[in-house]
Formats: sequence, structure tokens, C-alpha cells
Amino acid sequence: MKILVVEDEIKTGDYLRQGLTEAGFVVDLARDGLDGLHLAQTDAYDLAILDVMLPGIDGWAVLQGIRRAGKDMPVLFLTARDQVQDRVHGLELGADDYMVKPFAFAELLARVRIHLRRGSKAKESEYLRAADLELDLMRRRVTRAGRRIDLTVKEFALLELLLRRQGEVLPRSLIASQVWDMNFDSDTNVIEVAIKRLRLKIDEDFELKLIRTVRGMGYVLEIAE
Repeated sequence: MKILVVEDEIKTGDYLRQGLTEAGFVVDLARDGLDGLHLAQTDAYDLAILDVMLPGIDGWAVLQGIRRAGKDMPVLFLTARDQVQDRVHGLELGADDYMVKPFAFAELLARVRIHLRRGSKAKESEYLRAADLELDLMRRRVTRAGRRIDLTVKEFALLELLLRRQGEVLPRSLIASQVWDMNFDSDTNVIEVAIKRLRLKIDEDFELKLIRTVRGMGYVLEIAE
């Protein structure tokens, strides 16, 4: 995993880079706020450790720039600023943690690992998968075997429901209430039409079919044995 450290104090920066590297992480070290923000915006990091008092721009501005760029990596402030209002300000700006110098490296490492574990779980929950089908909840994208599949809003919602309840036969009444927010009307074929269109996009061009009709019961998305 890759960590960005933004620290202008030479000894502290080198100490952090060495300790985190020995702990098995890939570490980039920036010595001022502008360089730190540039690295954070142009590279992919799993976590950032920021000082507050930095040359160029301060750590508050670096964090704001990171969040404006849409980066959701965990950010931990490591600073001599020990006032309660500083801690509150950092957390309100979007930091995930706040440690005050002087610090124990063992505690810092423990906090880093906790945030990385949480980040990994969050990333996993952003995707729903079945075989080579993947649904990206954050970007609202669907791919199968690496090929982008364009869905309407309702088709996306229908596929999300089927993936979340993978292997479970879903009756039409449940689909109607969850996707269309309406009571099931046996005289309408809106669900059948939506399933047919979804199959054309998800299954038509692939040998492995995922969406199946269970006569008299409903529909199920599953990987056939």
C-alpha cells in the first residue's frame, strides 16, 4: 500500500518514511504543502499523513485541495498544533484522524493500519460482482468482461437489486416496490419488459447467462453450476 507523508521537518519526515517503509509500505515524502497537494492530486495513495504548519500552503489547504479533487483516501494530521479547536477544525475539514507531536511511532502505525483496513472494506463495498459482471456503485458504471455496458437509471437499480440479493429468487412484487416504488399490478408488464432489456445488455452477448426466470415465482441472478 502507498502512503503520502507531507512533513517539512527533515528529521521527522525521514523518520516517518523509514519507519513506514520498514513496516512494508511504499512511501512518498513531500517537504512543503504545494508539492504534497500536487502528489495527492496526481497519484493514487491509500492514506496521507499531513503536518499543519507547512511552507507554501498549510495542511488545512492541502486537505481541502485533496477533498475538492474527489480523493477519499484517509487523511491523518500529525502536528504540534495541540489545541482542541485545531483538532475540531481538522476533523471538520474532512480529516479522519488527528495526532499531536511528540508521538509514539507504534501508535501512529496502529492508527495507519486501522484506517487502511477501514478503507479497504469501504472500497470493497463500492462494487457488486457476479462472475465477470461488475457494478460500480460510486461511478454508476457496469462492465462485463471489461466491456462497458450502458444502463438506464431503472435498469441500474434493477441490476443492483438482483446483485445484492444474488442467488435469491425475487418475486415481482418485491421488484416493483424496491425499483419502481409501487405496488405490484398483475396487469402491467413493466417488470418483464425491464428484465428483457436488462438481459439483452447483460447476457445476450455472453456464453454464461446470469439472469434467470423462475416460472411462477420471479427472477434470480446467479452463476449456474
